Amino acid sequence: MLLHRDDAGVVCIGQAAHSWVSGQLARHWGNDRFAAPEPLAEVCLGAEQHDVGMVEADRRPALNEQTGYPLSFLELPVATHIAMWTEAPERILSQSPYAALLVSMHGHGLFKARRQTPEVARYVREQEALQRDLLERMGEDPSRARRNQQLVWAWDFLALVGLIPEWAPQSQDTADGPIRVSAPARLEVAVDPWPFRLQRIEIAYPGRRLTEPSATTQALHARLAEAPWVEVVVSWRPG
Repeated sequence: MLLHRDDAGVVCIGQAAHSWVSGQLARHWGNDRFAAPEPLAEVCLGAEQHDVGMVEADRRPALNEQTGYPLSFLELPVATHIAMWTEAPERILSQSPYAALLVSMHGHGLFKARRQTPEVARYVREQEALQRDLLERMGEDPSRARRNQQLVWAWDFLALVGLIPEWAPQSQDTADGPIRVSAPARLEVAVDPWPFRLQRIEIAYPGRRLTEPSATTQALHARLAEAPWVEVVVSWRPG
């Protein structure tokens, strides 16, 4: 869950909505300097579904007892996070093994950078085995898969920094060179060099607005069930 605070309260944005934005960015990626992803449809699907393991948790989120609002994705316990990412590739495998490969690689990248506790190390090993199996059975070039995983990582960051501006400025690597990402204004992201076909991109994140905290998980779920749906619109432009 992503929590966007504004003057009217807190907008609760599901991780699947955020990954949908990543997928939309993927479809616009590519110009004279940056190559479009290949295979296009499968990579865009992997970007769009990279947080598929969090869907159920966002439907009935855990309560942050300190704030009275849902736990954000940054506050999830490690064991819960690992369980979500373990299940994620399986959720999309029957739809697209290539997308499942990218989902696995994305989760692997997240946890490979963390302190390697026994449970984290076990998850990393299991995902590496899954990736080897998928690469072999699909006959995919590992270097092309790594390139596409790097793109998913960049789109994920671009879709996050629009709502978490304190993460910018920051550079992100892509297969065609690094991009510099900044947040010059509220709900605005600047990217240099510009990697998209369009001259400007504007995308809405759907979310549910809460105007007061909850004391219990039951109360939180009841409020979310009745909360109005709103849109948080973010724009991306050349740096």
